[in-house]
Amino acid sequence: MGSKRTRVSKLMAYILRHSPEEFGLKPDVEGFVSLHGLVTALKTVYPYVTEEFVREIVENDPKGRYEIRGARIRARYGHSYPVSLDHEEDTESRILYHGTPRRNLQSILREGLKPMKRQYVHLSTDRIEALETGMRHGRDVVLLMIDADCLRKKGLKIYKAGKNVRIVENVPQECIILWN
Repeated sequence: MGSKRTRVSKLMAYILRHSPEEFGLKPDVEGFVSLHGLVTALKTVYPYVTEEFVREIVENDPKGRYEIRGARIRARYGHSYPVSLDHEEDTESRILYHGTPRRNLQSILREGLKPMKRQYVHLSTDRIEALETGMRHGRDVVLLMIDADCLRKKGLKIYKAGKNVRIVENVPQECIILWN
């Protein structure tokens, strides 16, 4: 069951974060689509998917990637198309983490962290999760520590996008306090 759940969750992430139109879905300004519509789209690839199966994925997702409100569902972060998110601001975190391939380090130290093809830079409150995220792009990864108060002093708001995921428009290089 776990591998089925993983496959469906990855397709959900792709649809909700990057390509809802490809599957006949039209997200609202907050990125929500009809839960029924998503299930129908998922069934085109995985015929066994039910609404209950999707709800189980959402409830058990360790990173809190998805959100269901009534009969609508969305990804909470990671969109490559414009979405108006209404997440709670994180005013408590002091240190945040970002894992990235070592090959990116010099440009990051020069220019800071940018959202690249996404709307926001993804950070984590958890060091291990940040490293694991960075390792999706190769094994030679560095862990950056980010001074959250520095971000706030620069007028950047940090939002709670998942259980340990925080998002911010960008991270100026002077807010990166340590790397390994």
